[in-house]
Amino acid sequence: MPELNQTSLTSVTEFLLLGFTNVPHLSAILFVVFLVIYLITLLGNLGIILIIQLDPHLHTPMYFFLSNLSLVDLCCSSAIAPKTMVNFLSENKAISYLGCATQLYFFVAFAGADSFLLAAMAYDRYTAICKPFLYPLIMTRRLCIQLAVCIYFASFLNSLITTCITFRLSFCSSNEINHFFCDVNPLMKLSCMDTHINDILLPIIVGSVVLSSILVILGSYMSIIFTILRMHIEGRSKAFSTCTSHFISVTLFYGTALFMYMRPSSSYFLERDMVVSVFYTVAIPMLNPLIYSLRNQEVKAALRKIISRNIFSQKVNSMTLIH
Repeated sequence: MPELNQTSLTSVTEFLLLGFTNVPHLSAILFVVFLVIYLITLLGNLGIILIIQLDPHLHTPMYFFLSNLSLVDLCCSSAIAPKTMVNFLSENKAISYLGCATQLYFFVAFAGADSFLLAAMAYDRYTAICKPFLYPLIMTRRLCIQLAVCIYFASFLNSLITTCITFRLSFCSSNEINHFFCDVNPLMKLSCMDTHINDILLPIIVGSVVLSSILVILGSYMSIIFTILRMHIEGRSKAFSTCTSHFISVTLFYGTALFMYMRPSSSYFLERDMVVSVFYTVAIPMLNPLIYSLRNQEVKAALRKIISRNIFSQKVNSMTLIH
């Protein structure tokens, strides 16, 4: 890269998010699609949180982590989707320098928390299946709260480091981000500085979160499989059923995370990576409540109980008013 003198650099005060501007005739359709997905995400994740809070039978470590996962998915989607939908309907695609840094910070923080929570859920299933008699002694409420605090602290610290490393870069006269939100790779593409250090550090930082979580998940699942193989057929199907939803969620999350961030910025390809970004920023947070509720008999039973309880209370109230 040729050297740039100080006068060739300009102070960028805002960025333009140009994602999907190559299909302006589809803006209204994309707005509706994103709106529907976001509303399903809100209803689904809030529904999971409320069901778990309202049903005492679901006040267990597994559902404690599931409710936190729903909260994190909700926040992660909310960091991206509203601004994207506004841009679909507005000619002004601008986002301030601080707004861009803030969006990146919260997105990376909640994505990191998602990763750690999936690892915590895998460890919970390992303890429940491999050490059933010690499970109540190991997975205490105190330990669950401590794990949650550590997860959020590590995630927000990792995000702070990632954001600082990204925004240490200088940006040239162009402030047009070829993406629909402020993400690491598009910002690095926009920089006029040598991004070699970022190419080395960012995979290490992201890798410390992703790979440490994957190691916990792989170790947990290997132990679970060995334990399940020694069970009777009936016990096997029940044990597998408790892990299936989690395994699907893990595959979706880490598949996209490894593809997007565990590679140099030089391999970034706009159209392909934008589609993948849509999947992990808005689609996965929408799918997780469906994955965990449709295959979970306890959640479905709790939902039916809450609905029937409300219907019964409404009937009682109406009868009281009549008399």
